[in-house]
Amino acid sequence: MSVKVSVILPVYNVSEYLRQCMDSIVGQTLKDIEIICVDDGSTDDSLEILKEYEAKDKRVKVIEQKNAGAGAARNNGLAIATGEYLSFLDSDDFFEPDMLEKAYEKGKSSNAQVVVFRSDQYREDLNEFVQVKWTLREKQIPPYRPMNCRSFTGNIFKVFVGWAWDKLFERKFVEENHLKFQQIRTSNDMLFVFSALAFAQRMEIVDLVLAHQRRNNPNSLSNTREKSWDCFHTALNALKDALTAHGNFWEFEQDYINYALHFSLWHLDTITGAKKEVLFNKLKNEWFAEFGIDSLPAERFYDKKEYAKYLKIKSNEFNAYYEE
Repeated sequence: MSVKVSVILPVYNVSEYLRQCMDSIVGQTLKDIEIICVDDGSTDDSLEILKEYEAKDKRVKVIEQKNAGAGAARNNGLAIATGEYLSFLDSDDFFEPDMLEKAYEKGKSSNAQVVVFRSDQYREDLNEFVQVKWTLREKQIPPYRPMNCRSFTGNIFKVFVGWAWDKLFERKFVEENHLKFQQIRTSNDMLFVFSALAFAQRMEIVDLVLAHQRRNNPNSLSNTREKSWDCFHTALNALKDALTAHGNFWEFEQDYINYALHFSLWHLDTITGAKKEVLFNKLKNEWFAEFGIDSLPAERFYDKKEYAKYLKIKSNEFNAYYEE
């Protein structure tokens, strides 16, 4: 069997959701797939569940690693993948049965290096699905296909989201560009995804909701970000380095700086605990300058509200900023 899509699934202590996730993958209408499950040192019965599926379905391969995070797990899966395309899924999410078939057919028909599809959110606390329009901003992409990021009308780092699981990537393209995931606790897929979007000459979209992101899972990394409050800084610096090495950072510099401000403010607004003040001071005193925000002229900022927030941070101490 020639493998059309390699599905790479990092798994860490998700036994409560793992069967629903795995059922949605093994039940895909596209049958010529391999499912590489990388257990990241789980301490619950996730590994046993994976081995059940491996025993029943020869397309499932389970590999184990000491706990090193999702980035390392994805890289280990990528190292043994043989498919024409790669799908990097999250093990607490679940997927439409024809997700891989629709994305693969779209990719093959236009020789696309990246295929992006829509997703929604499954709110566990409400037991309902919620529409998420901003994961694919169709007004900022051209009417012709395939496309590349030079034809986007908006910030190339905000047309799609910097996560990997709502996209399909051509394996040859990934290998030729030496794309890897960062081994950091959070934001570990941003470098891979945004590098791919910046380097790809042929991108396609499937304008259908094909993936369901589980939200309000109290154990997810996005709910414990104070433990990795500085990962986004590491990711943004690595992205700048990758674009520079590729020879086209100059082309994306204004978009990059605007995105760095947006991403910095989002982290500051959503983080809780003692690290909030640490992050505030790092941004104000070091990182805004490092990202190029301090030196970009005011008229080159796209979002005037974000720019006003930045000015307020620069001119206030932490307590004064939050007292107003």
